Amino acid sequence: MLKCLAIDDEPLALRQLAAYIAKTPYLELAASTTNALEAQRIVGTQPIDLLFCDINMPDLNGLDLVRSLPHPPMVIFTTAYSEHAIEGFRLDAIDYLLKPFDFAEFSRAATKAYSLYELRQQAAKQQEAPAAEPTIEPVIEPASIEGEEKEYLSVKADYKVSLVRTSDILYIESEGEYVRLHLADGSKIMTLFRMKKMEDALPADSFMRIHRCYIVNLNRIKSFVRGRVYLNEKEYLPIGERYKEEFRHHVEQKYKTL
Repeated sequence: MLKCLAIDDEPLALRQLAAYIAKTPYLELAASTTNALEAQRIVGTQPIDLLFCDINMPDLNGLDLVRSLPHPPMVIFTTAYSEHAIEGFRLDAIDYLLKPFDFAEFSRAATKAYSLYELRQQAAKQQEAPAAEPTIEPVIEPASIEGEEKEYLSVKADYKVSLVRTSDILYIESEGEYVRLHLADGSKIMTLFRMKKMEDALPADSFMRIHRCYIVNLNRIKSFVRGRVYLNEKEYLPIGERYKEEFRHHVEQKYKTL
């Protein structure tokens, strides 16, 4: 059960958050407030696992609130202004809900937070296990399969090893100390692993880091425009400022412009 703190200066939006949290079995509303300064006090005095935090608030906005916390819990930002999305992800936010959002969108974001929470709990249990007991540590490394020319990754997570064909990976998403592999069949694999090591494990001719939080399979990109790459008509990833030049160079080298 994740203990949640809901923060929004609009009472109606706050009530909606509380209602959505109440409908979600693995969430518990520990407190709610319309004041970011009060939220600081709450986080400092009781255990909070997850913040649902509005960005545009008087006195102290949601971004500055999270920056001010010495050990911030997981955060899902809620706002009516999409231009804050990149800054929110720079703070390692779990997700970003653009108002008005429905329960399905809320539930998807909450599920991401709960998956990360469970992985952290598993990692903590492994560290506490007696030295004599064998444990499975998350590892991602290249693997070859006899009779198959295409490269695989062997991913150890959730106490099992999954063999993932690199060509089936749409993109990789960083979530703090974890990475989530998004696969072509719609499934996801999340494991304790650093983004930089993931870059090294993937074939450089097929994968590129386009954002501090994303590595994309270049062969899966359908289109790109205004700092975004589209994997289909609706799903897109942002291109970070420091990665735009490298991506532009890749496009110029690989594709003929008509």
